[in-house]
Amino acid sequence: MAERVAVVVGGSVAGLACAHAAAGAGWKAVVLEKAAGPAAGGGTGAGLGLDAQSMETLARWIPGWGPDAATLPLAVDLNRATDSETKAARTLTRDQSFNFRAAHWGELHRRLHEALPPAVTVLWGHQFLSFEVSDGDDDDKRGVVATARVLATGEIVEVAGDLLVAADGSTSSIRQRFLPDLKLRYSGYCAWRGVFDFTGKESSDIITGIRREYPELGSCLYFDLADKTHAVLYELPGNRLNWLWYINGPEPELTGSSVTMKVSDATLARMQDEADRVWLPELARLIRETAEPFVNVIYDADPLPRLSWAGGRVALVGDAAHPTTPHGLRSTNMSVHDARVLGACLGRWDETPPPPPPRALAEYETARLPVVAAQVLHARRLGRLKQGLPVEDGEAGGFDVRTATEEEALQLRQRGMPYFGGAPTVADGS
Repeated sequence: MAERVAVVVGGSVAGLACAHAAAGAGWKAVVLEKAAGPAAGGGTGAGLGLDAQSMETLARWIPGWGPDAATLPLAVDLNRATDSETKAARTLTRDQSFNFRAAHWGELHRRLHEALPPAVTVLWGHQFLSFEVSDGDDDDKRGVVATARVLATGEIVEVAGDLLVAADGSTSSIRQRFLPDLKLRYSGYCAWRGVFDFTGKESSDIITGIRREYPELGSCLYFDLADKTHAVLYELPGNRLNWLWYINGPEPELTGSSVTMKVSDATLARMQDEADRVWLPELARLIRETAEPFVNVIYDADPLPRLSWAGGRVALVGDAAHPTTPHGLRSTNMSVHDARVLGACLGRWDETPPPPPPRALAEYETARLPVVAAQVLHARRLGRLKQGLPVEDGEAGGFDVRTATEEEALQLRQRGMPYFGGAPTVADGS
């Protein structure tokens, strides 16, 4: 049987996960990534939360992956209300069986890369430019040909394969080819983000204070809600604290395709002063003393009508398939689940010669589209709740943390996410 090749565009977590899954299905994979090399595992990226299904899936690809030094438990999902005037916090909801794990994006990416099997080739420093799909009439030609620029030399190269996997992020140019009118939807707010490294400062005033006010760090996902804003805090492996602070406002101007931006010293100083006004002193100090915080402009998109295109030659995965807000901790988890299901669908047809039958991608789409659509919309709703914004069109007001009842506060729990207990997979007969 002729070997089958998947060309994966994008070497982030979604792309490397798909490469693992394709190799597990007996395929070769070639990954095109414009970055010069893999993440070092230290300062790249920020924190993320992994659900139990993702942890089990990653353990299939990464030797030794599990509840080890690479992750910390997030056993508790805790929502609290902060009174900005009195600087007091009270519990809104507490879920003690959350069962997620905290990880650093860079460490996960490094481990995925180091564990890649021989069937996977990563072409670092290759900027994807375009692709073409054959009409299927010429048996001597592969089904797809991707064109890329080698950034170090300017050379233009072609990579041929039987399947194109679009893992090129929320601003996907491949998705744009099939859905030219699809626009990202600005959420109405941005997130300040930072990771505070307290190595060598374990007994410092700032860490003593933050652990006094947030005593379950290391096992708890904290959500602090104030009037029309909220912050997130949890501990990462390696003596790091990950925080996010969501602020309502008009859409900023972005350059290029990135949805993150650095800001001026003056803007940073204003943000730090506002943190002093809104948050508990311990959290405000952590924000102030974090080196190089950055702004993440929060977008999502309405659910896509399809995840497979070009007669089963092109599959969308990860943020290319379902741009989402981060409030349900879904982005990385959905990417891992996409890869697992895609690999299972390709593996079900391992006795057929190239190209893969359209049914393989149709099965992938059938399994994943209802899940990701429901999760994207729920994450959107959850973000607007926590930001005090109207959830439905025409709604006069939003969730008011100052007056919310116990029943109303239950909406804030992560457990309300569709498929919270696990998404269907092809392997389990769904």
